[in-house]
Amino acid sequence: MAPPLLILQEIHLALGTTPLLTGATLAVGAGERLALVGRNGSGKSTLLKVAAGMLQPEKGTRFLQPGATLRYLPQEPVMTGYASVLAYVEEGITMGDDPHRAHWLLDQLGLTGEEDPSRLSGGEARRAALARALAPRPDILLLDEPTNHLDLPAIAWLEGELAKMRGALVTISHDRRFLQTLSKAMVWLDRGTTRRLEQGFAHFETWRDKVLEEEEMEAHKLDRQIVREEHWMRYGVTARRKRNVRRVGELAGLRQRRREALSATGNVRMAATEAEGGGTVVMQAEHVTKAFGDAPPVVRDFSTRILRKDRVGIVGPNGAGKTTLLNMLTGVLAPDDGSVRLGTGLAMVTLDQKRESLDPGMTLSAVLTGGSGDQVDVGGQRRHVIGYMKDFLFQPDQARTAVGVLSGGERGRLMLARALAQPSNLLVLDEPTNDLDLETLDLLEELLSEYTGTVLVVSHDRDFLDRVCTSVIVAEGDGQWQEYAGGYSDMVSQRGRGVEAKAAPDAPTAQRGEPRAATPAPPPPLPKSRLNFKQQHALASLPGLMEKLGAEIAQLHTALASPGLYERDRARFERFTAALDAKQAELAKAEEDWLELEMLREEVEG
Repeated sequence: MAPPLLILQEIHLALGTTPLLTGATLAVGAGERLALVGRNGSGKSTLLKVAAGMLQPEKGTRFLQPGATLRYLPQEPVMTGYASVLAYVEEGITMGDDPHRAHWLLDQLGLTGEEDPSRLSGGEARRAALARALAPRPDILLLDEPTNHLDLPAIAWLEGELAKMRGALVTISHDRRFLQTLSKAMVWLDRGTTRRLEQGFAHFETWRDKVLEEEEMEAHKLDRQIVREEHWMRYGVTARRKRNVRRVGELAGLRQRRREALSATGNVRMAATEAEGGGTVVMQAEHVTKAFGDAPPVVRDFSTRILRKDRVGIVGPNGAGKTTLLNMLTGVLAPDDGSVRLGTGLAMVTLDQKRESLDPGMTLSAVLTGGSGDQVDVGGQRRHVIGYMKDFLFQPDQARTAVGVLSGGERGRLMLARALAQPSNLLVLDEPTNDLDLETLDLLEELLSEYTGTVLVVSHDRDFLDRVCTSVIVAEGDGQWQEYAGGYSDMVSQRGRGVEAKAAPDAPTAQRGEPRAATPAPPPPLPKSRLNFKQQHALASLPGLMEKLGAEIAQLHTALASPGLYERDRARFERFTAALDAKQAELAKAEEDWLELEMLREEVEG
C-alpha cells in the first residue's frame, strides 16, 4: 500500500484557554474520498486549516509528501486585491497545469472571469473559489462547506466534477446527500480527537449512534457522574434519530393529505369561505403573475392553496424567482395579475439566511429574552432562558457570550431558538440549513415536525426537503412553477428530472473545445408493485414489537441503574448488560425494517 500523501499526528490546539484539538489525527491517501464530520464548534475547520498548512498546531506533526500539490477551499474566501475573478482563479496555476482550465471552470460555473471580486454575491464568490481550488487539479483537495450558497444545479455539477477527479478529497459539509454521493470513508471529530470509519456517510450515523450507546453503557458500568447538559447534547443524538421513525410516519400522512388537496384543486379557480380563511386555508394564490420592468415574468399564471400544517418547499436555480414567489405568497409583494388571499389571524415569523437581524453586541441570553429578565415565553409558557438554551444545544455558561463571537452554526441555532420562541402559526425559512451540523439538522427537523403551524421553506438541501416537506414548488422555466406532492426525491420521480440551471442568453462557450459537462440523466423511477403479504404483515406488526422492545429496554436500564449492582452481583449485571445490547440491536433492526417498508408503501401508494 502506498504511503499517505498527508499525515496529521496528535494535533493539539487551544482557542485561548479552551482546548479544541487534543490529539486529533488525519491520514489522506492518494485518491481517497474522506468526509470530516462533527458538531459545530468541534474544530473541523481548524483541523482542515492545519491540514492546509495555514495554522500551526501547539503540539503534533504535519507531513505532506514532497511534490504533492494541495488546494484548500475556505468557508469564507478572501478576494481583496484582485482586479478580476479570473486573476483570482489563475493564481497558483503552474507551468504544468492546463492554462485553459480556469476559463472552462468559470464558464461551467456561470462566470465570465471579468467580474469585480468586490461586487460578487455569496453564491458567485463560492463559485469563483471553487474554480480557483479545482483549476490546478491538485493531488489533495480540502473543501470546507463547498455547497454553501450554491443552488441545486451547481451542487449537482460539483458532485459530478469531484466524482471524476483523480486526486484525494477531504470534505466538510452539512449536506447529507452530497456526503452520501462522494464519501468512501468518514473521520469523526469529537471532543478534540478523531475516529475513522472505512465506510461512506450512509453508514456513519448508525455507527456513531452505536459508539455513543457503548460510551453511555460504559459510563453506567464505571458509575461515573456525567454532567446532565453534556449527556443531553451528546447521547441525546441517538434518541432524536430514533424518533425519526415516528416523524416519517406523520410526514407520510401529511403528504397524502397534500396529494389529495392538489388533486382536488388542479388548475381550477379556488374559492374559500371565511371559516376556511380563519382556520384550514392559510394562503390562496389564483393565477398570479409578476414581472420587473420589460423583463419576462419570473412568475406566470401560478395558482396554489396552502393549508394549515403544510410544509411547502420552494426550489429552483438562483435567479429563478424563488424570493419573488415567496414574497407574493406571504403578502409582502403584490402580483401584477391574479390575487393572493391570506387566512385571518396569521402570525408570521421569518428566518433570514444572512442572520443580519442579530446584533453582534448582544448576549445570547439577551437575544432570547429581549434583554429583560431571565425568562422566555415559549408557546404561552414561561421558561428559564438556560433551560431553553439547552434545547438548542447551548451550554449554560454561554448565556453571557456575545453574538459576535459565535460560530456560523451557533448563530443559526440562535436564530432558530428566537424564531420558534415567538408566537406564530406561519414559519418562513430562507436557507435554514446553512452552517448547521448534522445534530442540529436532526433537532430542526424534529422541531418542525412538532410545529402546529404552516412552514414555507426555500432550500437547496435535498435531504432536508425530503425529510420535512409535504410538497415542493419547482421552477419549470419561462416563469412557470409547478407543485408536486412529497419531498425533493418525490418531485424528481414525478417530474423525471431534478432542478436544472437557469438558461442564460448568449452564454459563453467552453474554452479550447473542452466539452461542457453533460447533465446526468435522472435515475429511472423504481418499478411500483404491491406489498406482498409478508411485507404487509411486518408493516402492521413492527410498531407493536418496537413498543414492546422499548419497554423491555427501559426495564433493563432501570435494573442496571440500581446502586451498587455491579459490586453486589457482577454476574447479574453482565447478564442484564448482554440482554440490553441484544434488545437494542433488535430494536434498531425493527426500526430500520419498518422505515424501509413505510417508504416502500408510500412509494407504491404515491
